Amino acid sequence: MELLAIPQEPQKNAVQPSVSIGTEPEEGEEEARLLLRFAAPRDPVTVAEWVSWNVIDTEKQDWARGWSKLKAFTTREGHARVPYGHKEGAYPLGQRVAEQRRAYAAGQMTGKRAQRLEQLGMLWSVADASFQENLEAARAYYEVHWTLCAPRTPTALDRPIGQWLSNLRRPGALNGHPTWKATLEEIDEHWNPDWPATWQRHYAALRELVGEEEGQADVLPGVTIHAMDIGKWLARQRQHTVWQSLTAKQHELLEAIGVVPLPPEQEVPAAASKGGYGAFERGVAALAQYKARTGSVGPISRTHVEVLPDGTEVRLGVFLSNTKTRRGKLTTDKLHQLAELGLHWAVQGMV
Repeated sequence: MELLAIPQEPQKNAVQPSVSIGTEPEEGEEEARLLLRFAAPRDPVTVAEWVSWNVIDTEKQDWARGWSKLKAFTTREGHARVPYGHKEGAYPLGQRVAEQRRAYAAGQMTGKRAQRLEQLGMLWSVADASFQENLEAARAYYEVHWTLCAPRTPTALDRPIGQWLSNLRRPGALNGHPTWKATLEEIDEHWNPDWPATWQRHYAALRELVGEEEGQADVLPGVTIHAMDIGKWLARQRQHTVWQSLTAKQHELLEAIGVVPLPPEQEVPAAASKGGYGAFERGVAALAQYKARTGSVGPISRTHVEVLPDGTEVRLGVFLSNTKTRRGKLTTDKLHQLAELGLHWAVQGMV
């Protein structure tokens, strides 16, 4: 603007070179200055940005240089999660971003600077930045498994997504992070259910399998998805002893995909329980009956005896004590049955 106000000399035969406006770039940096050549076409966005920085809201050149480097990074990478050791050319951008986070946390940053950084997608919390990175892996896992109730071992996008989700399911893990919880629920409403995660994994697989079918879900035992026998699991859910142990919300989820309990005439006769069921099956039936009556699965006295409808007496307290002691030798199917009834130590034995 000052150059425009200088009286012009008579036109000379030799044309003077165009003048660059701004600070000369350092070694290794790209030329980002504007040329004072009004006849040349200019990108309106670039001109508006330059006027904002240098005329309307002037900024120190070192801070402006950092912002421009971050903008180049976000334009190329699509996000503002800059690794601490990353450099843009010779400029230590990762360290600069960390300094901006510290200044923001200490209340030493102006609102205008914070706004300009947020326009580039700046995340002020390192925890938030890590959450966003893991969230992308969680989305990838959900695309394959249709649930976020992952066990501890799976990975996605080279990240230990199973362990991350297991940590977030712990009581109090999301205290102070309401947006994290809402974001996860947008992907999977039941990512952290009130029932065992293994039940939700089976349900999600069944839901995907019968999602396009109309009427009652019918999957035979032996149909396996992600190493889970969905047919066998479905048959067990329809048994009255198991159905009665489920919550009202679990009933709602199952009924939404056409799963209903077996009619009485298709149930295994109670009288056949002694000959047809082993000690483990009788113990599970007694535990399901106890839970249906009391609303919980413990603590149960070691001396407690549960009487089944056919008159069979099951020493339920002894059964639970012995089963917990030898849980390391139980099959995955038996652990599933116990976990579905709400025994947390059975869930731990599977993951």
